[in-house]
Amino acid sequence: MEAKRPARDAQRQLRADARRNIAAILDAAEACLTRDPDATIAEIVQVAGVGRQTLYGHFPTRADLIDAVFEVATLRANETLDAVDTEGEPELALERLIASSWRVVHGFRAIVAAAERELPHHRIRKHHDRHEERLGALLTQGRNAGAFRDDMPLNWQVAMCFSLMHTGAAEVMAGRVDDDEAEHAVVNTILAACLKRASDDGHREQP
Repeated sequence: MEAKRPARDAQRQLRADARRNIAAILDAAEACLTRDPDATIAEIVQVAGVGRQTLYGHFPTRADLIDAVFEVATLRANETLDAVDTEGEPELALERLIASSWRVVHGFRAIVAAAERELPHHRIRKHHDRHEERLGALLTQGRNAGAFRDDMPLNWQVAMCFSLMHTGAAEVMAGRVDDDEAEHAVVNTILAACLKRASDDGHREQP
C-alpha cells in the first residue's frame, strides 16, 4: 500500500499541473484572440507561459483551441442571458433579451470572428443551440400573445436575429459604426421586423 501511495500522489500532481496548464492556455488564448482574431500559437504560448508541446498535448490543432475558447465564452454568455427577465410585456422582454444578447456578441466579437474564420459552420452552430432555444421560446410566447408576427417561420426569425447581431459586431470591428450606434440599430431593426403591426393581420393580400 505504501509503495502505491507515491504513485497516486504523482498522478494527482500531474492532473493538477494539467488543469493549471489548460486554464493558463485558455486564458491566454482568450486574451490574444480578443486583441487579434488571427493571433498565432506562438503568441498564445508566450502569454500562457507554456511550450508548444504542452499546448498541442491538450489542443492538437488551432481549431481545437479556438473551439474550446468559444465554448468557455458561450458558457459565460449563457449565464448572463439566463438571468435576463423574459416575463411580462413581450415587446419589452424581447428588447431586454436582444440588448443583452447584443452586448454578449459585441463583447466576444473578436472570439466570434476567430471562430468563424477557423471552425466549420456546424461547430459554431452547436454553441448557439441554447441561445436559439431561449430566443425561440420568447418569440413563441409573443406570437401566442398576438404581439409578434407569425407570417413567417419561427426559425427564420431566430436566424435573422442572430445574423443581425453578428453583422453589427462585424461593422463595429470594421470601424463603420460605433458601439452605441450598433446596439441601437440591432435592437430597433429586430423589433421592427418581429413586432406585429396593429393594422397587420399577419397576411399580405395577393395583388
